[in-house]
Amino acid sequence: MNAPDNLSRRALLTGGLAGGFLLAFHLPLRAAPNEPVQKDATDGKFAPNAFIRIDETGRTVLMMPQVEMGQGTYTSISAVIAEELDADWSKVEVQHAPPDDKLYGNPTFGLQVTGNSNSIRAWWLPLRKAGATARAMLVQAAASQWDVEPASCTASRGEVAHAASGRKLRYGELALAAQSQTPPKDVAVKDPKDFVLIGQPLKRLDTPDKVNGKALYGIDAILPDMKIAAIANCPVFGGKVAKVDDSAAMKVAGVRKVVVLDDAVAVIGDHMWAAKKGLEALKIEWNEGPNAKISTKDIWDDLRKASEKDGAVAKSTGDIANALAAGDRFEAAYELPFLAHASMEPINATVHVRPDACEIWTGTQIMTRVQSEAAKAAGLPVDKVIVNQHLLGGGFGRKLEPDMVVAAVKIAKQVDYPVKVIWTREEDIQHDVYRPVYRDQITASLVDGKVLGWKYKVAGSAILARWLPPAFQQGIDIDAIDAAVDAPYDFANFHVEYVRAEPLSIPTGFWRGVGPNNNVFAVECAMDELARKAGKDPIEFRKSMLTKNPRMLAVLNQVAEKSGWGQPLPARVGRGVCVQPSFASFIATVVEAEIDDIGEIVLRRVTSVVDTGIAVNPDTVKAQIEGGLIFGLTAALYGEITIDKGRVQQSNFHDYRMMRINETPKVEVTVVKSGEAPGGIGEAGVNAGPPALRNAILAATGVALRRLPVDRKLLAAGRKA
Repeated sequence: MNAPDNLSRRALLTGGLAGGFLLAFHLPLRAAPNEPVQKDATDGKFAPNAFIRIDETGRTVLMMPQVEMGQGTYTSISAVIAEELDADWSKVEVQHAPPDDKLYGNPTFGLQVTGNSNSIRAWWLPLRKAGATARAMLVQAAASQWDVEPASCTASRGEVAHAASGRKLRYGELALAAQSQTPPKDVAVKDPKDFVLIGQPLKRLDTPDKVNGKALYGIDAILPDMKIAAIANCPVFGGKVAKVDDSAAMKVAGVRKVVVLDDAVAVIGDHMWAAKKGLEALKIEWNEGPNAKISTKDIWDDLRKASEKDGAVAKSTGDIANALAAGDRFEAAYELPFLAHASMEPINATVHVRPDACEIWTGTQIMTRVQSEAAKAAGLPVDKVIVNQHLLGGGFGRKLEPDMVVAAVKIAKQVDYPVKVIWTREEDIQHDVYRPVYRDQITASLVDGKVLGWKYKVAGSAILARWLPPAFQQGIDIDAIDAAVDAPYDFANFHVEYVRAEPLSIPTGFWRGVGPNNNVFAVECAMDELARKAGKDPIEFRKSMLTKNPRMLAVLNQVAEKSGWGQPLPARVGRGVCVQPSFASFIATVVEAEIDDIGEIVLRRVTSVVDTGIAVNPDTVKAQIEGGLIFGLTAALYGEITIDKGRVQQSNFHDYRMMRINETPKVEVTVVKSGEAPGGIGEAGVNAGPPALRNAILAATGVALRRLPVDRKLLAAGRKA
């Protein structure tokens, strides 16, 4: 199947799908209450649009269309609005927006969703215009009172001033008068040189409450008469409940009720201990079904077989057949395993179902979908479902799924009091929606020390076909090929294919880093092997093919200097490099690692240079790169979910390892000062770490790993090249 030459996630989401399913972003002139879901009271406040509320005291509440899950979104989005509003930063407060795709739908997706590192990218201009519109209305109100031209007035730190007369009015004093002003049709936003907040290392707005314990996550919800439920899902995906003996469970002190669903059983108790002990006392017989025979080997056998098929063509330029026939040929396949999300906050949802309404307290990345799916489960109209958003103790893509809320609604329907359903860590890891297994095949040719032909084939799950079907077009999952179709190098003869291959029985979903996870790894590993084949230094090899990509070339040059690239190293110590243009950011990373004689790895140092355009909050950019690097390096060193008899074999952090603090390397991040539009940053570091580590291992041992996690047995046998 042929596809347009430039079928990429970026092109399709910003252009190709716009006429099909994306909702255009319109800045509402007035907030539109949507009772009972909408709890945003605007009476007595200046509410020029869906995002800004100013009362007569000057208290400025900014409505957050994106969720806060540790990435600093509340602070960065607030800074974008407050910058153009010229608000007094000390009086800014944030409130999460209620579920409403029309008012708060992400401009890229048309859904109220947080993901794909696009909170700032998507909202950069719309929220600046929202702030500038409100500022203009406040200035108009002041000018009207003073009987002067608005152009003679200025705004700063929450007040409007008229320099000629020395008069000033605070925003609170203007709130009611500004509400009656007509919003300007086309308001100008600031020149970046005039930014006051944007670009500054602002302290996070959510930090104080997280330190003093006031911050409320989903799991912190407490309601009158609330009970706690623990849940056991069928250990085999697709299996069902056959029979339940609850006689012993009902004798456990504090157990209130046993709820049997189609594929799960829950015990409701006065507290978590009662619910957990009651669940352990249950005797459950499962109808495991045909999936009980499936193993990791079966899944990989199927994927490897599928990967040999021709795929749908995502992009093709030049004469790939003749290019591959010329020069020195290279072939390799790279494989990545299933991964769990393992957010630190256990999966949870609190639900109270009444005959005529359903109310939910949780932390989710996809509010409106939670609302609609909960309505189906409760048998109620959508407008009778209230979703109360909380902070997320980690999301990583897991909370782009509504399944935990749907299960909680089904359980809460069986009782007349609120129920908080908590998944144990074991239930979470063994019933996740996993990062897919991928197999990426690369065929390339070298002529005169450069790549002449590049053929790339991705085989793996089509998450978008399930999660957002209109985005799955012409047999291509634009997420699965992200960072493959837009590889940063000058390849004149370039060909990318996609083969959809769904793993047997295992549910797959987005994982932090999304599509570039597998593609950056495969591309950058192959580039190092090709550099060796060409007899060139890995950085010099890359630089020779980045002449048309000045931003990428600049960060690569900087990271080479800052990492000490080329300086002598001890035996079995190596440096590896990775470059990537993911999420409209440009990042170059060098990992320095030591491999001992038994294959154990010591991470000595990680250096990253990132050009993410205008850095709204440079401290947040650094923190996200640092955290993302640790997240990705953890997966490279330890991460793998395996299947036996249809069951996930890992269950907790003893066999699904996290990197320990004593294993964490020194991380140095440099943020390039740039005037370009902001890129995404929350996931870029995740994708940078694994290939840079693998290439450091190659430099130290000569072993070219082509699969993650790292196989220490292979490294024990390797020797410094």
